[in-house]
Parts: sequence; C-alpha cells; structure tokens
Amino acid sequence: MLHLAVLCSATAFWGVQRFPVVAVPPLYPQEWRGLGRGGLGGGGGTGGGAAPGSVCLCQCVCPSLLHCLLPLLPLPPLPLHESPQSPALRVVATSSDRNFMNKHQKPVLTGQRFKTRKRDEKEKFEPTVFRDTLVQGLNEAGDDLEAVAKFLDSTGSRLDYRRYADTLFDILVAGSMLAPGGTRIDDGDKTKMTNHCVFSANEDHETIRNYAQVFNKLIRRYKYLEKAFEDEMKKLLLFLKAFSETEQTKLAMLSGILLGNGTLPATILTSLFTDSLVKEGIAASFAVKLFKAWMAEKDANSVTSSLRKANLDKRLLELFPVNRQSVDHFAKYFTDAGLKELSDFLRVQQSLGTRKELQKELQERLSQECPIKEVVLYVKEEMKRNDLPETAVIGLLWTCIMNAVEWNKKEELVAEQALKHLKQYAPLLAVFSSQGQSELILLQKVQEYCYDNIHFMKAFQKIVVLFYKADVLSEEAILKWYKEAHVAKGKSVFLDQMKKFVEWLQNAEEESESEGEEN
Repeated sequence: MLHLAVLCSATAFWGVQRFPVVAVPPLYPQEWRGLGRGGLGGGGGTGGGAAPGSVCLCQCVCPSLLHCLLPLLPLPPLPLHESPQSPALRVVATSSDRNFMNKHQKPVLTGQRFKTRKRDEKEKFEPTVFRDTLVQGLNEAGDDLEAVAKFLDSTGSRLDYRRYADTLFDILVAGSMLAPGGTRIDDGDKTKMTNHCVFSANEDHETIRNYAQVFNKLIRRYKYLEKAFEDEMKKLLLFLKAFSETEQTKLAMLSGILLGNGTLPATILTSLFTDSLVKEGIAASFAVKLFKAWMAEKDANSVTSSLRKANLDKRLLELFPVNRQSVDHFAKYFTDAGLKELSDFLRVQQSLGTRKELQKELQERLSQECPIKEVVLYVKEEMKRNDLPETAVIGLLWTCIMNAVEWNKKEELVAEQALKHLKQYAPLLAVFSSQGQSELILLQKVQEYCYDNIHFMKAFQKIVVLFYKADVLSEEAILKWYKEAHVAKGKSVFLDQMKKFVEWLQNAEEESESEGEEN
C-alpha cells in the first residue's frame, strides 16, 4: 500500500510552525474518527504520534483518487526553493513504495564474473598440433597407401579436417606445411615432415594414380573437403614457381588424373593464366603434362567437353605470352608434345569464331543491299585469309540470305516471296557451290530450314527447282540427296514433293545417255 506523508511548513493556512515529514501507517476503521479533530494522527486523534496541528494523508482511498484530489486543496503552488518565507507541500514516497516500484530490478553483485557458455568458447587454432599428429600417422603407415587411406579415414573423427583442410592437403601433396608462395615452413626440421606424399613418390603414371585414389577415398568419406581440395589445387598451381621441375610434373600428373575421374573441375586451370607463370613458360609446360595425364584417363572428346563447360576452350592461347598467342604456334607446340587432338580442337574453335564474325559482316552487307560482286569479293578474301573451306561458307550464306527478309506469315504468299528473294541471290550461292559436297550441304540446309519454319514446308520443291535452273545445284547432287544424303527432318514430306522432279531428272539422264550411244 502506498504510504504518503504531507509535510506542511508554517503558513497562515495551517497556523503552525514547520514540522518534519511524518510517515503514518494505514489507518484502521476505528481510527477514522480522528479525521475531524485536529487532523489525521494529530493531538486530538487516536493515532497521536505527530506534532499537534500537523496533517498527514494516508492511503485510505484509491491512489488514483488521491492524485485527483490533491490539486483541489487550497495550497499555494510548490516553489522552486524552500525557505521559511515560502511554504511548500511535499509528497514523499516511503521505502516500501520504492521497493514496490523497483520490484522488477535484480541486484547485481560487484565483482561478479560471467561464465562463457561452452558453445561460445572459441577453440584455439593450432595447426602445428594437427601437423604433428598427421605426420606421425603417415610415417607409421609408410608406403602402404591402403594403410594411409585407412589412417586418414579413422583420424577424421578425432582431428578437425574441416578447420585444418589446408594443412591436411599441404602435407599429403608436399609432405609439410606450405608458407605463402609455396616454400616449406618446416624445411629444416625433418621430424615435422613426411616422405610419404605425392612429391616424394615415383614419377610414373601408375604410382601417381594410386595416390589419386587416396584423395578420392578421403573426399568421398568427408564430402565437406571437396571445396577445400579444389581451393588447395588452385593454390598449388599458383605456387608452381616454388616447386622443382620434378615436383611440377608429379603435380601435373595428379591434377590430370583427378580431372579425368571427376574429382576436380576444370576451373582449377584458371590459376595457370597468371602472368608470372605465363611469361616464364611454366604454364604451357605444365598444361602439356596435365593434358597428357588427363587423356590417359579419358578421351579427347571428354577433355574438350570439360573445357567448354568451364569456358576455357577459348582461352587456351593465353597459356603463351602475348607475342606467341597464335593458332600456328599453339598447334606446333602441342602437336610436337603428342597432343594433336588439342591442336585440331583449337583450330575448330578459332574457325567457329571466324565464322561468327563473317556471318555478322555478311548479314550487315546484305541488309544494306550491297552489290553481289562486292559480297563475292569480300567472302573470297575472308576465305583465303582465315583458311575457310567452301563447305563452311555455303551454309553461312544461306543463313544470312534467309535472315535478310521479314517473311510473310501466310503460307500461300510466302512461297512466292521466297522464290523472288532467292532468285536475286542465286548468283551469289552459285559462286560458292562449285563442289559436290557444297551442293549437298546447301540442300540439307534448305531441308532443315523448311522443316523448322512450317510456312516453307510446301515451298521446298520450288526452291530446289529454282536452284537447279540457276545452276546452283547440279543434277547429280539432287539425285544423291534424294537417294542417301537427305537428313531425317521431314524427309517423308520432302521426298514425296521431289518424287516427280527426280523421276523427270532420271528420265532426262536416260534420254541423254541413249542419245549419246546413238551418236
């Protein structure tokens, strides 16, 4: 219960001298009679104990009601400074009130220590302790790689592989912890190194493959090490300058084998494009050894497919310094090293890039309606400069010619529009279809286009006849296409369309042969 005491100074209103604060406990009903005589707790009441004339208010009513009644009392306003000349009224809260208001506050002892929870405690980073345990286990296992694999498998439950992954792979590859740059931290202390590692193994493919199996088993057992191992290999490739030539060869063989069995992605090879490695020729030399080991595990198609997925197929020239970044130099270097498949692959990639540029330029010239003679001269120059065959160019020309027009959506009108457009460019196609193989490729392109664009389905036979009359396609090419060289797309429809024309060609051929015999 809130206890309130009112301190009254000597004023005209009360007619008494100033008295100290008096705290009065709650009144019981029998004490209420004193309210009318001398005030509560005054000399005339039953609860005497305060000086005569003093007035005390206790909470015999609701505190909210008391707060509402206080402003109605005829008391002067509370002054800023109390003095005998300026009386004041003060409402004082007793200790029980303070305890009530502060019941939610908990005491804090001075000098109290807060204990850190176990889950918040940070374990000390001690790679040297991890190294000592690992080196000891590897030395005990010796050259028995099966024992090494079992040791690594069982030790993973006791040692924190996730935290010390760098140290783990450094030791398995180089035999000791590596400092930034690739130097060995414990090179002077043989007790902190092991000779049972990749760099100390024999330099032959079979031995390195056995070590690769150790890495495969470890990563299959502890899947979380996969990303850490990838980062480790990228780091080791950056450190190639710090390793001897023999160590570089072993690392290249290990990388190639792991790339071949899918343990590592081809993206690790991006580290080889570092300027320092390229300038000193380390990148190209290492790449040759790596690709040899890779192709010993997988075929050339698998290697080139992985390079495409990693977007490295167009960066192979960057393995050489700027002044040697040419297709001819790359082809000679890799062919001499026994990697002709990669040389051919690069030539094809470069040819594809050249074709895209040629197609872009042709499209622009055709959209500007350049004269046919100018287009012919330009294409011949590009063929000579980039060593492009006619069979590659004829397909590009067909694509560019068909993309140069916005075709009508109505099937009955598109055939007439196509014939008119193709008749204009027939002389251009005739120049670059002088070989039988080029003619067959053009026929196949026309077939695929008419199948993919349904509005042209009925126009196929008319286009072929137009090209025959314009000397773009020969009789032999059409007959060969009809018999064996057609593609699967819509072949039943197109063969049926061409049946009468082919019969006419065959009859004309027989007549010409019979006339020749008569003569």
